[in-house]
Amino acid sequence: MYSSGATGLAQIISALSNHWFGFHIPISLTFYAINFPLMVLAWYQIGHKFTVFTFITVSMSSFFIQFVPVATLTEDPIINALFGGVVMGLGIGFALRNNISSGGTDIVSLTIRKKTGKNVGSISFLVNGTIMLIAGLTFGWKYALYSMITIFVSSRVTDAVFTKQKRMQAMIVTNHPDKVIEKIHKKLHRGATMIHDAEGTYNHERKAVLITVITRAEFNEFKQIMKQVDPGAFVSVSENVHILGRFVETEN
Repeated sequence: MYSSGATGLAQIISALSNHWFGFHIPISLTFYAINFPLMVLAWYQIGHKFTVFTFITVSMSSFFIQFVPVATLTEDPIINALFGGVVMGLGIGFALRNNISSGGTDIVSLTIRKKTGKNVGSISFLVNGTIMLIAGLTFGWKYALYSMITIFVSSRVTDAVFTKQKRMQAMIVTNHPDKVIEKIHKKLHRGATMIHDAEGTYNHERKAVLITVITRAEFNEFKQIMKQVDPGAFVSVSENVHILGRFVETEN
């Protein structure tokens, strides 16, 4: 089967070089060459720290591709596709959560996400699907379709693990709006909309209502802020909200 991302593209280029020109280009070397311009893109579009750690990851991946032998655990392509997708998705998701990537399509996906706000897993699925389309047209569809199963599973697992991209809307009914806003600004670097003199229908007490949007990765810190500032506040949180307009992605 074909791998996803830069590794899959390197597999295709290596196979084509052997078929058309009669010599084999090592997959590890092609993998490194594909990632070099993408790391330049990451340096300018994503961040310097991210790029440095990605460079380390890409270098180690290239080394392991070249020197670690492939171990066959099972001959069943469906089992390989499913479990390979889970392991791949977990690796990508946890790497992205820690502001690292495995290079390749991760960099492309993060750059597109930064511009469009789309989920990394969905973008990665489209990009990798294109690579599998090329593989299918070039070498046949059997293993390309198995590889698509891996890519689909991997994209779902990545989205489940990489929670930074998930946006949540919090509505806060509080007697201490200024203190809550101050903490949200300082700790989360988020803005908020305040509605003055909102009236409850039960006891007709007037309070302020604050509305803010945070990411899933910021939610635990948000809960700590509310416990510190106003533990008696009423807080309602909606998950996976869609944003039209400006929403700044904070760096880890």
